[in-house]
Amino acid sequence: MTHHSTPADFRFAPHPLTRLIRQCLSAGLALAAVGVAAQTAEGPALKEVTVSDQAEAIGGLQKTYAGGQIARGGDLGILGKTDQMNVPFSTTNYTSELIENQQALTIADVVMNDASVRTLQARGGYGDDFQVRGFSLSMRDVSVNGLYGLSPSTRLPLEVIERVEVLKGPGSLTNGVGPNGSIGGSINVVTKRAGDVPLNRLTATYMGKAQFGTHLDVGRRFGEDNQWGVRVNGVWRNGEGNIDGGRQRLGLASVGLDYEGQGLRWSLDALTTSGKTTEFRPQSAFLAGITQVPAVPDSRTNFNPGTELLDKAKTVISRVEYDINANTSVYGGVGYSDVSSDQSFPTAVQRIDSLGNFTVRNGFYDEFNKTTSADVGLRTRFKTGAIGHTVVAAANYMDRESGYFYQLTTKAVPSNIYNPSPLPAIDFVRGAPTKNAELTQHSLALADTMALFSDRVLVTVGLRDQTIDQKNASGTTLYKASAVTPLAGVVFKPQNNVSVYANYTAGLSAGGTAGPNTANAGQVFAPQKSKQYEVGVKVDWGRMTTQAALYQIQRPGSMTDPVTNVYSFGGETRNRGLELTAYGEIQKGLRLLASAAFNNAKLSRTAGGVNQGNDANGVPERTFNLGLDWDTPWVEGLSLNGRVIHTSSMYYDAANILRMPGWTRLDLGARLRTHVAGKPVVLRASLENVSNKSYWVTAAGYTTTGAPRTLMLSAQVDF
Repeated sequence: MTHHSTPADFRFAPHPLTRLIRQCLSAGLALAAVGVAAQTAEGPALKEVTVSDQAEAIGGLQKTYAGGQIARGGDLGILGKTDQMNVPFSTTNYTSELIENQQALTIADVVMNDASVRTLQARGGYGDDFQVRGFSLSMRDVSVNGLYGLSPSTRLPLEVIERVEVLKGPGSLTNGVGPNGSIGGSINVVTKRAGDVPLNRLTATYMGKAQFGTHLDVGRRFGEDNQWGVRVNGVWRNGEGNIDGGRQRLGLASVGLDYEGQGLRWSLDALTTSGKTTEFRPQSAFLAGITQVPAVPDSRTNFNPGTELLDKAKTVISRVEYDINANTSVYGGVGYSDVSSDQSFPTAVQRIDSLGNFTVRNGFYDEFNKTTSADVGLRTRFKTGAIGHTVVAAANYMDRESGYFYQLTTKAVPSNIYNPSPLPAIDFVRGAPTKNAELTQHSLALADTMALFSDRVLVTVGLRDQTIDQKNASGTTLYKASAVTPLAGVVFKPQNNVSVYANYTAGLSAGGTAGPNTANAGQVFAPQKSKQYEVGVKVDWGRMTTQAALYQIQRPGSMTDPVTNVYSFGGETRNRGLELTAYGEIQKGLRLLASAAFNNAKLSRTAGGVNQGNDANGVPERTFNLGLDWDTPWVEGLSLNGRVIHTSSMYYDAANILRMPGWTRLDLGARLRTHVAGKPVVLRASLENVSNKSYWVTAAGYTTTGAPRTLMLSAQVDF
């Protein structure tokens, strides 16, 4: 047996559902082929079937909604670019107008507008990570133009992004499985394209204490019918941000090419970023058993002084879509990314106690990820009697090669979050990261959206057969298993502006293997399914949309039974919640973006019943957001905006002993649209955390400090 062979313990007989989905996929492709043949043969062409106007052209963005902050829909993977009133899910799709007016720099700055989403790190920290519906969502699981594995591991600058699209709830059927298997939701970002109007835009920025930057954005369309487009972005910023002595440097260059011809759409994006952060915001943990949360230290200080982070990313993505005829299209995409980060990695030998004391070792954690990601699909529309169908057959593939270097100093020093000690000197030679793992994921998917009763009822059913293959550095398979995820969703429209919906869907994450000291050592578990049940209602009032959703997500967890010593995925965390959302234009010139989330997250099954029934740690019970943007009547072009973000208290630990306090943040801003020397100019000012409130940001057993009062200024000119 070679080192590439799969041991017998890892072999799986095909699951009956796996065989079924492959048969269904074959049937779907055959059906599509018959439809294509029928529609392209000599003779009259079939009349185009429109199923609820569910999608514009595959390559086009959904239109913006009243107020300009939110789009009418977004990209739902195999379900296409679809109006949110026609899908049985809760989605929010943020526009470039919101990104610019809020002076958002990263994805975290944008998704904080949704009460169902919270960030796990603050501005000035290592990177972006999120929590959606009470479950973690890694930055590595953010897709770019619909492809997983291509985002940086730290942050993705928004200067190149047109849309930020959030799907709340598991998205394994629609989007496949991300490299980290996040299940609470998914985030997709869409890169910028050249518009019909030529663009030459220069923006100067200022942030924090002394961080200056500039952003150049140029767009053009060419050709007899403007079918060719190019969009170029360049960014440079450097200087001290919101941590004393901490500097953040970023260089970015990107180019986006696209072609929009008759029946053919193609795009190519190339992006490179290079960043350096000194004194980044620390993330740490509290000592087990303490009953009092230590007071929050000054949020402008780094209590692990001397840290440094270097990160680089190079990404190339190409997509193509072709209309075979009026009802059938094929699409595909492929991308490659090379991402690396070198960082100081202080590690607490003794975690923070109630007085702020801890013991720390210094070290390095350097890593790289090289990822290839691709998808291909066929979408066809037809009728069977009075029922309209939109059938999609698709395949996804991702391969990621990873490596790292990790080492800590032998010496540890005592320190305190209020009076930090210098980190121990490095006492080893820093090595180069070496390959340690390779992850390959591939899947087949089939979905059908049926329109009934004059499009009053839309029913979506689908299956995805997903395989996860994990290998070590030598290529030996450590874990390989498959699972099928279903989707069943329905949208009922009692009126044209009202959608009542329900869905059952599942999220997938790698199962695992029982350890050597368990009674079932070596047993391999299939990818684990997190199940979601959701009902909701959406009402489009014309210039305002309101939404309400009730959901339950059950995520299995690994555990070893204390009596039988059997390792299994018999544990479970169950999150139930209510979400309320309103956005749009209350009246002309007054825009609203508001949401509330009420969470009931429980440890529903645990090993030996320990902590069973307790609140899931790191999940707030209530979160609220209220944002207003107002065009003043007394000064032409002057707009004022404000945003309140509230997160309630939550338990830090599974034992529910240590309770973290809640926090409320107020942000204020203004912008002035005017002309200088005949050129359009926009001046913007934002003040985040106006009261300079210090607070702990907590999730998943780790904590960091929230960002202090931060001033942001920008001047934008089109020339």
